[in-house]
Parts: sequence; C-alpha cells; structure tokens
Amino acid sequence: MQLVLSIVVPALNEAAGIAAMLQALAPLRARGVELLLADGGSTDGTAERAAPWVDAVVQAPRGRALQMNAGAARARSDVLLFLHADTQLPAGADGLVLQALAAGACWGRFDVHIDGRPGMLRVVAALMNLRSRATGIATGDQAIFTTRAAFNQVGGFPAQPLMEDIELSGRLKRIGRPACLRARVRTSGRRWEQRGVWRTIVLMWRLRWRYWRGESPDSLARAYR
Repeated sequence: MQLVLSIVVPALNEAAGIAAMLQALAPLRARGVELLLADGGSTDGTAERAAPWVDAVVQAPRGRALQMNAGAARARSDVLLFLHADTQLPAGADGLVLQALAAGACWGRFDVHIDGRPGMLRVVAALMNLRSRATGIATGDQAIFTTRAAFNQVGGFPAQPLMEDIELSGRLKRIGRPACLRARVRTSGRRWEQRGVWRTIVLMWRLRWRYWRGESPDSLARAYR
C-alpha cells in the first residue's frame, strides 16, 4: 500500500486516553497513513499503551517541539501532520490534506472546535479560526500539516518550550499562505476549564503579545506554568 501521509503525535503521560485516541485513527492507517507516537519520556505507560496502535513509537527529549521534530525525522512520507494527543481529526482528514496540497498549498491547518461545558469555549474557537484565517498563523490545536520539503526548508519546529507552533507557522507563511480548511478538529478544553476560560484567554493573549515583542520563549514558558 502506498504511504500517503505521516501523522506525528507528541505525547507525555497521556496513558488515560492515548489508546482510544489512536484507535480512532485506525481507518486512516488502513488507507495508507503512517502513525507515529513521539514520546517525551512518559512515566505512566503511555508508550506501551500506544504501541499496538501506531507504526512506531519514537523516544525523544521532553518538549513538544523536540518530540515533533524527532517524529518527523522518523516519518517516511513526504507529507506531515502534527496532531496533539487530546485532539481528534475530522472524517476524511487525509483526503482533505492531500487535496489542499494538490491545489498548490505547501502547508495548512484545520478549523478547531473546543470540547467542554463552558459555552465561551465555542466563542474562543470561532475567534481562533477567524484570527488564523486573517493572519495566516496557526496553532498546534489546529493540526498543522505541511510538505516535508517546506518543513525542512524552515528548519522544522524551533527548539523552544512555548510558541513553537506560532513560530513554525510564521516561517511557513513566508513560503506560502496556508490552506485554511473549514473541516474541524475537536480538541479538549481541559486546560481552559482547569485554569478558567477567561483567565486562560487573558494569559494566552499576554504571552503572545510578549512573544511578538521579543521576550524569550523560556521566560514565557515559566509564566505559562
């Protein structure tokens, strides 16, 4: 079977839900999608629970950017998609990605829906999608995909502890505008609910503002934690 797409899932201590998340991707694997788990040193059995459902478990230094780069280096396809462990792809995601790239894009992302009880999460997701479409900047929650050639051209994810998705998409944007797919990925609202929706909104905007002003990702990561 021809390999059409490689999905890289970075994970750290996601044992509770990783098997179910990966099982949902089984139809894509049946259609020639390669699935790799990039584990950052989990201590709860994440890698062991994931192993039956992926083509490879890649051990990497802890840090989402480092893990995704390690997964990309191991991947065999010329098309890469980076999927967070708490995010679900829409049906037919593989076909949507390949169609977008065949139409001339070299990278892109999906719209996002944030699961959770607070109704404000729907507003947050809608604003994320609008902002991304207007600016050409994507977040990791939107399942960024790219050709390997474009990914290599910009040097992959920068080795920084926060805003690696913002930085990557900014670099990719210099090559070409993203394909902004309206099909929605579904991502967990757990971090929003744990911190409080409004508190998280304010925190993320403050961090992005400080990042755009040149503050170091290490300093921002400490503020985020």
